[in-house]
Amino acid sequence: MAGRGLRFLRRGRLVEIEAFDPHTTILDWLRLEEGATGTKEGCAEGDCGACTVILARHHSGQLVYHPVNACIHLLGQLDGAELITIEDLAQGAMLHPVQEALVSHHASQCGFCTPGVVMSLFALYHQEGPVDRAKAQAALSGNLCRCTGYRPILDAAVSVCAGERLDRFTETEPVSLQVLAALDDEEDVFVGDAQRFFAAPRSEAMLSALIERFPEARLVAGATDVGLWITKELRILPQVIWLGRVRSLGQIVQGVDRLVLGASVPLAEAIPYLSRLDPDFESLMQRFGSEQIRHVGTIGGNLANASPVGDLAPALIAMGAVLELVKAGEARALPLQDFFKAYGQQDRQAGEYVRAVHIPRLSEGMHFRALKISKRFDDDISSVTGAFCVTLEHGLIAEARLAYGGMAGIAKRASHAEAFLKGQPIGSAATWKQAADRLTEDFSPLSDHRASAHYRMQAARGILIKALAEIAGLPAASTRIHPRMATDLEPQGGGPDV
Repeated sequence: MAGRGLRFLRRGRLVEIEAFDPHTTILDWLRLEEGATGTKEGCAEGDCGACTVILARHHSGQLVYHPVNACIHLLGQLDGAELITIEDLAQGAMLHPVQEALVSHHASQCGFCTPGVVMSLFALYHQEGPVDRAKAQAALSGNLCRCTGYRPILDAAVSVCAGERLDRFTETEPVSLQVLAALDDEEDVFVGDAQRFFAAPRSEAMLSALIERFPEARLVAGATDVGLWITKELRILPQVIWLGRVRSLGQIVQGVDRLVLGASVPLAEAIPYLSRLDPDFESLMQRFGSEQIRHVGTIGGNLANASPVGDLAPALIAMGAVLELVKAGEARALPLQDFFKAYGQQDRQAGEYVRAVHIPRLSEGMHFRALKISKRFDDDISSVTGAFCVTLEHGLIAEARLAYGGMAGIAKRASHAEAFLKGQPIGSAATWKQAADRLTEDFSPLSDHRASAHYRMQAARGILIKALAEIAGLPAASTRIHPRMATDLEPQGGGPDV
């Protein structure tokens, strides 16, 4: 297969790599090839944030700085980006403003966590708008330092982002933008040979051709799950096809009656659009991994890996979402609830990939709620996630779609509870409890290290009752610690109306 090599910007120079193992991570390349050992390996699964680096890319004429976990981010995914690490911030003895703030506030910790904390705050420093304590906490949700000392770290973050944000990176942005724009070409990337390769096609036509010729190749979107296969299961992936350069898979279309998200749309980019469907999407997505994960994890990747505890699947099932699947250029539509067959099994044919997910908008009388239960508020896998879409007519429940994650080997609907609710009055507390009782007919949850079967069932009952109570009009202050979020986020870049 023809294609150019890997190209990215590093320390002001263009790096071109013509040969590397397809499963090589950014962290391994930095430490073993470049010798840049400031970036650390902590958990090796994208949780602790010690390995955080920055990828800068041009987006709609601007340079955006995203923190990512180098331990599970593939080297090939650097194509077209600028890689910034902890070694790049200071200029000789002159510290970067973020580093200076951490020193002056006595906020630095041990040498393992501090580099990742610095890089997360560097990304925050380059974001527009005011930074308060809550925003700083959100930016650091993927940096789980165990030395404590978060108070001075947050003080430093708020302090350094309070004034003018100017560093040598902002001064050189025009040059960086010009170089990165040139790297965003129309060529396909193919490094290796037919036996071992990393490929990044530019078009769906080339993607289909690669899949047809190499049916055993691993399709990778954000690698937030596949990366763990490499670091934890020590898998060797000889053939990798990265979807990040296929423009059509990253499209967002806002329709009158539906929202269409391309499979490669990053979770962070999707949040403003999903939150307009209902405020609970914003609440759910803000608890979805960390900043590092949300910037690279994708809509299609989260659904295609078919995790039984995937947070997005129950919410989209409750909304009646439909997947668009493609094989050899031919598309078919499949309700998302039918995509998941059994644990690790999907209704996806050999050579077929997810192009997009179509999400209907709520119509009059429809009410949506999504609630997640986990041990830790930020950056944690759910024990139970419940999503509920209820249609009301004259105070009665005309239809109910109740979907759960973490209660079975797949995300699935609670059909017995749904059937009971149909025709019942929404304002009856007895109705809520009886519907919750029906969940024992729908699920037989397992016990594992996240939760016992008993806990999962009690949690599933509780969040269903909570959701029904809210839909019935019970004040939100009576049901939630934090109210449902506002929907005043403005999507960046927009999307075409259809």
